[in-house]
Amino acid sequence: MRITMIGSGYVGLVSGACFADFGHDVCCVDKDASKIERLLAGVMPIYEPGLDDLVERNVKAGRLRFTTSLADGVADAVFIAVGTPSRRGDGHADLSYVFGAAREIGEAITGYTVVVTKSTVPVGTGDEVERIIREANPQAEFGVVSNPEFLREGAAIDDFKRPDRIVIGSEDTRATEVMRQVYRPLYLNQAPILVTGRRTAELIKYAGNAFLATKITFINEIADLCERVGANVQEVARGIGLDNRIGSKFLHAGPGYGGSCFPKDTLALLKTSQDYEAPQRIVEAVVAVNDQRKRAMGRKVIAAMGGSIRGKTVAVLGLAFKQNTDDMRDSPAIAVVQALTDAGAVVRAFDPEATEQARPLLPDIEYATGPYEAIEGADAVVVVTPWDAFRALDLKRIKSLLAAPVVVDLRNIFDPEQVRSAGLEYTGVGR
Repeated sequence: MRITMIGSGYVGLVSGACFADFGHDVCCVDKDASKIERLLAGVMPIYEPGLDDLVERNVKAGRLRFTTSLADGVADAVFIAVGTPSRRGDGHADLSYVFGAAREIGEAITGYTVVVTKSTVPVGTGDEVERIIREANPQAEFGVVSNPEFLREGAAIDDFKRPDRIVIGSEDTRATEVMRQVYRPLYLNQAPILVTGRRTAELIKYAGNAFLATKITFINEIADLCERVGANVQEVARGIGLDNRIGSKFLHAGPGYGGSCFPKDTLALLKTSQDYEAPQRIVEAVVAVNDQRKRAMGRKVIAAMGGSIRGKTVAVLGLAFKQNTDDMRDSPAIAVVQALTDAGAVVRAFDPEATEQARPLLPDIEYATGPYEAIEGADAVVVVTPWDAFRALDLKRIKSLLAAPVVVDLRNIFDPEQVRSAGLEYTGVGR
């Protein structure tokens, strides 16, 4: 089947490459000419484990190509996978890129086409996409479908190929059947396909992300309580996570959630709830608590260093919002570093993949080329992102390099007793 992917960012590129790997003929379209040039040269615009090999393999096989012109890529199914960032000023999802793509699709399609919204969009967006296409091309034959993505950065390829579920929101039986054919290669994996109304599918994505953000925020507040009463949040999380009604995922205490999805999607859900006068008070609390927590983690570091850090050097390990990605969007590291620099500290940071993305956001800090270089001569080391490469660092070497023996582990990746046995002072989260 011929598939067009409008948008070659995180969702579009991963989805397009995976569809091509299934055997579909895929054309990825993006207006950013420099991005397309890099992709044609085999240079990925994002870091995602395994993506470069996947793209290279399918380009060589002739199943995947890149272009700046939608006219080169009109197909049986056209996916809209453009950004929907929070709109400045009010937090609503900015749908200008989605609606712009819809207009271009309307002008370009000739035969029956299924237009698929892959971007995360508020309820009712599919209705407007349908209206825009009809306005641009009154004679067009098409169906509009919502097909939200559920990809975790750092594990996106596996998530796409082995999904928990595939959600298809459709009011058109012909379009639904096309979508079943698009995902037919996943039949052997027995991935359940849930067919719903279009508005229901749009809300599923927001509700899912808000619920996961709630789990993260819940365990973070429990971690604060654990610190007050002398309990261990990791054991609490395991104890409640073994209950299959709750589950163990997203119960890892830390500095708060960030990234491209949870912050903007919780805000967009709140704006939708206000528009429809259906308050989401739990989500409101989640957003507020998470925002406060990121800055509080900076204060936690300051307290572990004795309360005054002016002129002191802090080594920060990890800048991306999570491991296995270079994504800095709403990363907790931004608020932590800002709290430290506001208090007069010199910050020297290292991240295996996110340094170039971090520089424009954090221009006033030093950047190291490795973890030990960041640590050398520092008055404390702070773990912000739980990269695997940090888990087995030589604690005795860390002790010898630090000017003061302070370790603040905001991701609980170290064994506290091992850290203390190496002569270091340890501060974790919730234990």
